[in-house]
Amino acid sequence: MKFNSLGLVLRGMVMGIAEVIPGVSGGTIAFITGIYKTLLDSIKSVDGEFLQLLSKFKLGAVWQKINGPFLLWLFGGMIGGVIIGVFGVTYFLENYPEVLWALFFGLILGSVPMMLSQIRSVDIKSIALFIIGTIFAFGITSLNPMSGSENYLFIYVAGVIAISALVLPGISGSFMLLLMGLYSTIIPTIKSFLKSPELSEFILLAVFGLGILTGLVLFSRLVSAAFEKYHDGTIALMSGFMLGSLNKIWPWRNIETILDKRTHDLVSVSPETIANIDLTADYVKVVKEKNVFPGEYFSDSNLLPVALAFALGLAMMLIIHKSGLMKNGMEE
Repeated sequence: MKFNSLGLVLRGMVMGIAEVIPGVSGGTIAFITGIYKTLLDSIKSVDGEFLQLLSKFKLGAVWQKINGPFLLWLFGGMIGGVIIGVFGVTYFLENYPEVLWALFFGLILGSVPMMLSQIRSVDIKSIALFIIGTIFAFGITSLNPMSGSENYLFIYVAGVIAISALVLPGISGSFMLLLMGLYSTIIPTIKSFLKSPELSEFILLAVFGLGILTGLVLFSRLVSAAFEKYHDGTIALMSGFMLGSLNKIWPWRNIETILDKRTHDLVSVSPETIANIDLTADYVKVVKEKNVFPGEYFSDSNLLPVALAFALGLAMMLIIHKSGLMKNGMEE
């Protein structure tokens, strides 16, 4: 399947923006915009033959094998999306989080029935896998973070799991790091290494990076094989992942626990104490929230803007569906 370069850049930008937003997966965006299978196949192409061609400096063949133009435009867009996300999306997260969550809530919710419509033959197995996927994603997004560890084996496994955000729709990599207690370890280490590199930081990041590479190779092959052999079941399961992940991006969520990155302490939050906490500070990370109705929300519910953003998300999904992007990308 060939994709328009501008379309790939735009998809990549949305994926990059999604990676900046905790609880939203870049894999979800790839899934609902029809490039998911092509992305998996491109990643999967890094194999023994790829290494052999690379060792012989057959760069043209390497570029063709990994679908170079596709990855170039897509990852170029992702870099731009991350930059936009850091400056633009961060502003909305700090000032109008409910509106931003509602937009993604509508986008993802609208994609679920459209993804399910791609199931060729609905049976008990597909229904069961959809329910299992929903329960699993809901359960993952409801977990409390555990204590982290700087053991290299644990760091390696964390890299394998975190990269699932790019491969498994509905799973957020940053949220998985948070669950494993490593968000406050990996992110500060990256920042510190970029400012003044230390050998210990390099080793830790190298181990984490090796885990990421392993996860990419492993998950891309497993999921790609699942699509080829169990198309309907895989669509049902991942649609369930997406539906269950909505638990994490409900627009109105009262904060219950935050992480103080300076001390690595978890701090409980109440309606009385939240006013004394600077939630925009770099050292503050929200780790536990409770979904509530607008009337129970700590802050202004912004009900009308939220409703409009939700409707916009649904409309965007309808446009994507009518354009045929999802179908073409998934049935390559």
